[in-house]
Amino acid sequence: MRLAKFLAHAGVASRRGAEEVIAAGRVTVGGHPVTDPALDVGESDRVAVDGRLLPGPEPRVVYALNKPLGVLSTARDTHGRRTVLELVPDEGLRLYPVGRLDADSTGLILLTNDGELANLLTHPRFEVPKTYLAEVGGAPVTDRTLRRLREGLELDDGPTAPARVRRLGPRTLELTIHEGRNRQVRRMCEAVGHPVIALTRTAFGPLALAGLAPGSWRLLDQAELERLRAAVL
Repeated sequence: MRLAKFLAHAGVASRRGAEEVIAAGRVTVGGHPVTDPALDVGESDRVAVDGRLLPGPEPRVVYALNKPLGVLSTARDTHGRRTVLELVPDEGLRLYPVGRLDADSTGLILLTNDGELANLLTHPRFEVPKTYLAEVGGAPVTDRTLRRLREGLELDDGPTAPARVRRLGPRTLELTIHEGRNRQVRRMCEAVGHPVIALTRTAFGPLALAGLAPGSWRLLDQAELERLRAAVL
């Protein structure tokens, strides 16, 4: 196994973060400093970071969580506000959220210690779809508005890719996007004159929110993990 992957699986950091740790000269293998992230290592090798011997790869886990309103989708908060990590059992694992949601948004978010999978799921190249239910303000949503969202919009950080959009009610939209820009769905709706009043992520790739109450979580089973990995292969 490549050293960077070994560190990521041991919960040190994401794959990219592990490469930075290695490049900084903080890693030793068998007591010798190593700066090559591609170095092949095995479970019997003595790998240490900052002098601390790593016990070996952690078991890979992925939690699905229904994030409640007001909870931050970050690993920690300097102001002591509640985060998603406080809602799932960490079992001593280094978990981090995949696919952030604003504090004022709710719905499906993933938490994992698998840095490689997290990077793949959020990388734009793989276009993993994310579906949202948006309650919007303004006049009832028109067919013209739906066409504009489906064709793509010009935002302040560039044009969006076309979205899949369904009107579920006069002011209720279901939107599926493949990008992950900051507050993208809110900005798209605002751009067409419909500010978002409430926003819930209902699906992330092949995973659906259905069955999870706000604040509830479940550990993904093997079949779900395989479908999730298949989405980025």
